Amino acid sequence: MGIVFDIQRCSYHDGPGIRTSVFLKGCNLRCPWCHNPESIDPRPQIELLPALCAACGLCETVCPHGVHRLTGGTHRLLPASCALCGACVDACPQRALQIAGREMPADEVLAVVLRDRAYYEPDGGVTFTGGEPTCQPGFLIELLEKCRQNGVRTAIETNGCIPEKTLSAILPLVDLWLLDLKADDAASLRAWTGGDFALWQQTLDAVEAHGGSVILRLPVIPTFNDTEAHFRFAADLRRRYRCVRSVEILPYHTIGNTKWTGIGRAAPLLSLPSATPEQTTLWNRLLKDAMQGD
Repeated sequence: MGIVFDIQRCSYHDGPGIRTSVFLKGCNLRCPWCHNPESIDPRPQIELLPALCAACGLCETVCPHGVHRLTGGTHRLLPASCALCGACVDACPQRALQIAGREMPADEVLAVVLRDRAYYEPDGGVTFTGGEPTCQPGFLIELLEKCRQNGVRTAIETNGCIPEKTLSAILPLVDLWLLDLKADDAASLRAWTGGDFALWQQTLDAVEAHGGSVILRLPVIPTFNDTEAHFRFAADLRRRYRCVRSVEILPYHTIGNTKWTGIGRAAPLLSLPSATPEQTTLWNRLLKDAMQGD
């Protein structure tokens, strides 16, 4: 059994072709720009969808644990006292409340994945993402093995900070690695996210030695890593590692801000706006120039 917080069929954003994206709960990093903060805690949790909330107060009335506070039309969560009884979810007429994450056996997940198997050709498949999917290693390995047995190509979207035992177990089961490059030095990665750059480097080296395939993905965050040096570092990895097939920029956006509010927490980068089209164009040009350099 594992904890899954979403399954998106017919996805075009988590690897090539038509894919099914399976989102697993739990993450070992704490990126302030996270756009899926409901994925960080490995446990199921109550989540508010603010755009749907009509502030009617029914949830506050039925909740036996005082999780909901509605004041002046503002709905605030106190998630620490939530027992996940689901009373508020059932009572909400706007469907503005849900429990993010539920236990699922691997066979149930596989059944969803296999529904679209006919559409995966020629280069689609399943992508395991999150959160950080390797934070549920046993469940992830079981899913990867079942997909392999059923002829479904597998991809994993990962921050790369993977313990060696888990990494060794999943290497032969992953066809494509969507590997995030959040920082290009150990001190920055540790300070910004709590990540271990040595583990990240170990992952890239292991995929290279195994003959795997990597799409290097750059979440570019203004004031954090939007520097020419960062793009040059990525370009250098592309030249040095045969496994790195391409490099993609993922521009920062603020979609996750309402999700932070929805789990009862303040968005860490609330004052940082989404990247503008002009910034994104500049970053892509800088990356292109770095890729063409000596």
